[in-house]
Amino acid sequence: MLQKLTINNYALIDNLEISFGKGLNILTGETGAGKSIILGALSLILGQRAESRYFFNQQKKCVIEGLFKIDGFHLKSFFEDNDLDYEPETVLRREISADGKSRAFVNDTPVNLNALKQLGEKLIDIHSQHATLEINDPEFQLLVVDAVAKHDDLLNDYQTKFKAYKKTTAKLHELIEESEKAKADLDYFQFQFDELEKAGLNAEEQELLEKELDALNNAEEIKRNLYGAFYLMQESEVAALIQLKEAGQQLSVIEKFDPLIEELNQRLSSTIIELKDIAAEIETIEQRTHTNEARVDEVNTRLSLIYNLQKKHRVNTNAELLEIQDDLSDKIQKVLFSDEAVEKLQKQLADDRAALEKLAAQLTTGRLKAIPDIEKRVLALLTEMGMSNSALKVERTPLLPKGAINGFDGDASITLDKNGADQIRFLFSANKGHALAEMSKVASGGELSRLMLSIKSLIAQYTALPTIIFDEIDTGVSGEVANKVGQIMEHLSDNLQVITITHLPQIASKGQNHYFVYKDDTATVTYTRIKQLDEQERVLEIAKMLSGDKPGESALQNARELLGA
Repeated sequence: MLQKLTINNYALIDNLEISFGKGLNILTGETGAGKSIILGALSLILGQRAESRYFFNQQKKCVIEGLFKIDGFHLKSFFEDNDLDYEPETVLRREISADGKSRAFVNDTPVNLNALKQLGEKLIDIHSQHATLEINDPEFQLLVVDAVAKHDDLLNDYQTKFKAYKKTTAKLHELIEESEKAKADLDYFQFQFDELEKAGLNAEEQELLEKELDALNNAEEIKRNLYGAFYLMQESEVAALIQLKEAGQQLSVIEKFDPLIEELNQRLSSTIIELKDIAAEIETIEQRTHTNEARVDEVNTRLSLIYNLQKKHRVNTNAELLEIQDDLSDKIQKVLFSDEAVEKLQKQLADDRAALEKLAAQLTTGRLKAIPDIEKRVLALLTEMGMSNSALKVERTPLLPKGAINGFDGDASITLDKNGADQIRFLFSANKGHALAEMSKVASGGELSRLMLSIKSLIAQYTALPTIIFDEIDTGVSGEVANKVGQIMEHLSDNLQVITITHLPQIASKGQNHYFVYKDDTATVTYTRIKQLDEQERVLEIAKMLSGDKPGESALQNARELLGA
């Protein structure tokens, strides 16, 4: 429910605050006073586009703010999905700067315009005398039938499953496309994999081979230096080991005189033993080191193979080549088992399709059951509003394939879309002897307005829309018919908040709250103002609506009778 609307710097409004009440709220005033301007400002916090040229003061920003009481309307999930703080009294605010830049807020949290619009659609439904597009929209007509059918849980279950079905269908298309492409590339993948597998690569092999080749290429130098080291340690007349042995003999003669000398002699003996081992190992390495041209060729050939493979695959290591080999193996396996995966997904789709068709059939049954009730109740309301010769037929036909899903094989028994398997079409005639046709082709603006009021009055009993606004939809009616229209709006306000802009006293008199919109002219500027009328002011305003600016006693008495005063 809209509790308060604050408007700053919009069109003829510099600063305006309106507090609305429950039930039926009436807005009256002269043509051009600014009633539609107020609705225009309200539409901004419902996500409509804005232009700075509509500002009251081009140097200041425009700010529109609405306070809504939303508890009881099941909107918490919307706030959670959009990461917004839920408050039972929620504030929607729109700020538009002089350069046209716009910002939107929900409970002081910035939101994009789309989110604001989505929330606004859940809070307020604005219907004007020119808004005939909605009543001719198949989506709206289906919504009417679904509302009366009262199968929200069933429809939500179907829509959830349909969404999953579409995702699975897209996944299957993608899988088939990938499979066909992969099959075309299979020979190439296999050739590359075989080439790498045949190479028998090892992650550390390249480094080991490069070191071995370096050693083979320098074998003569290595052998020469090894022999030189061995010669200096053991073979030379002044070899290190010979000199150390003689030193040990010198120490042996005197070690009995000093324990420290004995200890040093023992350490020297240990060193001599270690050096003998080193010399022996040097000799072994030297003896087995030799030039091996055959092995050089063998290592070069192997490294050449490795380098070529790395160059071909644009990598630098065997580890990367092995990763490519594993990836090729995965691709080959995927191709080999792709048909199996496709068959598995097709089976899942067939099962999902069967479940959807079952749910769609239940939706169809509910809709067919609701249709006679809709026709009967709408025609009854139209009769009350002076359209007793009207005829309405709600036609249900199977959904046509265009824009819907026929099943993956294209040969399904029924066609499905996000709402089931049904097309709904409202056919109408306002006069006897005229064939039923689409409503926009056979009804005047006033007739469409009364028809829309009848339909909105019907679905308001089933939906949780907090507020509905009628902008002069009483055009083309008068007298007792206007009184009936007012009664229907009054009855409608039992279930939700209704805000109505009207020029008819019969409708104005039905409101629980009456607001008067007027122009306030100064020497240089015209302002739009609004005030809530008390009981006496309402009598005078309705009397003026009946007879003009200077109503007589009869008009005043008539106004009192309309108000039940």
